[in-house]
Amino acid sequence: MNNVLEYMEQTAPYVPDKVAFAGEDAERTFSQIFSRSKSIGTALHARGYYREPVVVYMHKHPDMVNAFFGVVYAGCFYVPIDEEMPTHRIGLIFNALRPRVVICDGNTCEKARALDFGGEILMFNDICDTPEDDAALKAIRKAALDIDPIYIVFTSGSTGVPKGVVACHRSVIDYIETLSEALEFNSDTVFGNQTPLYFDACLKELYPTLKFGATTYLIPKKLFMFPVKLVEYLNEKRINTVCWVVSALTMISAFGTFKTVKPEYLRTVAFGSEVFPIKQFNLWREALPEAKFTNLYGPTEATGMCCYYRVDREFGPGDVIPIGGPFRNTEILLLKDDNTLAATGETGEICVRGTSVTLGYYNNPEKTAEAFVQNPLNTAYPETIYRTGDLARRNERGELEFISRKDYQIKHMGHRIELGEIEAVVDLEDEIRSSCCIFDDAAKKIVLYYVGDVEKDELSKRLRAGLPRYMLPHAVIQLDQMPFTPNGKIDRKLLKERWINAD
Repeated sequence: MNNVLEYMEQTAPYVPDKVAFAGEDAERTFSQIFSRSKSIGTALHARGYYREPVVVYMHKHPDMVNAFFGVVYAGCFYVPIDEEMPTHRIGLIFNALRPRVVICDGNTCEKARALDFGGEILMFNDICDTPEDDAALKAIRKAALDIDPIYIVFTSGSTGVPKGVVACHRSVIDYIETLSEALEFNSDTVFGNQTPLYFDACLKELYPTLKFGATTYLIPKKLFMFPVKLVEYLNEKRINTVCWVVSALTMISAFGTFKTVKPEYLRTVAFGSEVFPIKQFNLWREALPEAKFTNLYGPTEATGMCCYYRVDREFGPGDVIPIGGPFRNTEILLLKDDNTLAATGETGEICVRGTSVTLGYYNNPEKTAEAFVQNPLNTAYPETIYRTGDLARRNERGELEFISRKDYQIKHMGHRIELGEIEAVVDLEDEIRSSCCIFDDAAKKIVLYYVGDVEKDELSKRLRAGLPRYMLPHAVIQLDQMPFTPNGKIDRKLLKERWINAD
């Protein structure tokens, strides 16, 4: 296999009438997805688009997924943009891409025109029923290689300028095969998608759905504000598999939802992107004793996820859920500052080696050269690894344990501190639902934000009993709710801006 579309081509003829993707107000069968993908590919080819980025600027809907596959049929690579993304960020992405064509729907057409980007705007409904040109599509496929790009996903840059990660067929296929093996997906899998479609996280649902003839429900975003309604939706759709960010899961457990309703069909729970507070994790295990829980780890630059740990033992207060070990065909190098390997118990930077490493950042050779580097352990021939900026160590079992981001590690009062260590202590308190620490670099102050039913003075008192003086927050701020990024992570950048601007 050298093209992701082979998943659909092998599956659709056997389950043509089964629902592949469903949203709030629409569902699409495999035969519909298959036919429309080829129609969209034909329409793009007829207009001369080939081996270039095609922006898919639509609202979250099964048709947006369909547009992705159509772009790939044309021999191009899709760039997902969502109507909820800030206009300024969209403008920066368009400046980096200089796209010649954008696929829109009725929700986004006028917004795309307002960008005045100089290219063509195609309406999804105008091209999705184009008569298929099988000869042209076969010629495109014959010329395709597995190292050709399939998508560009833009991540936040440290300078505020988004970076476009380019992934190819080879890395996506490798990811889907190993992820499916690790999480045991099959034709009976019913996914509940949580993340926006402009993040690589949705790969965990989109392509396994094609591979196995499974079904994916695009869960309405508004439900994540109402935990009971969200779980009721999972039960209504008989969703048995979720691959969510931790904050989406803790939002359910922290508000006592399981006392009212539990996910009756959920049997596979994969989580990642953040550290799962043990207290909240154990609430999930208690509610779903028959479910399989898997911790996933990986950056966008390594095609989504590259490590996993299937929970196989009990975890108590103060324990850390490991990120385990790498997927098949991937190696994790833990490199110290001197580029030597970290021994068991030593901290090192997670560096990824293998097919999962993506092609780099689109039209950004400087940033690519900083993160996609020659393997320092290999001086004999060219070999690219990706430096994640994440710190980890191996425990006595040989499992990887995530420590923090390099930029979450601070030097304070002569001590090197991981902000996550402070959060872990805070999260042990019964009344705490979530917490986040930021560091004011200029004032050299640790600031703790939290959501919970304990007064900040009382929380500060407890922390003085549980933390050394140099780790105590200078300010403790109670919030009604924690701010989140569009894909559900705690928005640390926003919290830091709030603190600095408040001064």
